[in-house]
Amino acid sequence: MEDGKKIILFDGVCNLCNSSIQFVIKHDTDDVFRYAALQSEVGRELILERGIDTTQIDSIILIDPGVAYYTKSDAALEIGKDLKGYRTLSNFFKVFPVGLRNLIYDFVARNRYKWYGKQDACMIPTPELQAKFLG
Repeated sequence: MEDGKKIILFDGVCNLCNSSIQFVIKHDTDDVFRYAALQSEVGRELILERGIDTTQIDSIILIDPGVAYYTKSDAALEIGKDLKGYRTLSNFFKVFPVGLRNLIYDFVARNRYKWYGKQDACMIPTPELQAKFLG
């Protein structure tokens, strides 16, 4: 693992999640993030090391090595804070109570396969993006 890089764990078969990762890659102009599917060996290792219950969180986790990990809406907003042009928006949404944010987040997460579909296997990054993916 590269020092100083934040790790986004995402549902590798979810079309919404894959599109979101493509969005983050496009806007990560400072090369802050690395990526791994929750279903990958690396993803499962990182989850196990932190004792994260994936029966409660199955869509996105942000790991900030040496600091903390974030889940659900907190993960999404923390990611946004590192994307050029989205810091203000992330800070704005942080003013809403976490319970309300997660209620909306959970509603979307529960319906993501129905609305956006899912793949049979995790996405395979292009050769240009391979270095950004762990494992």
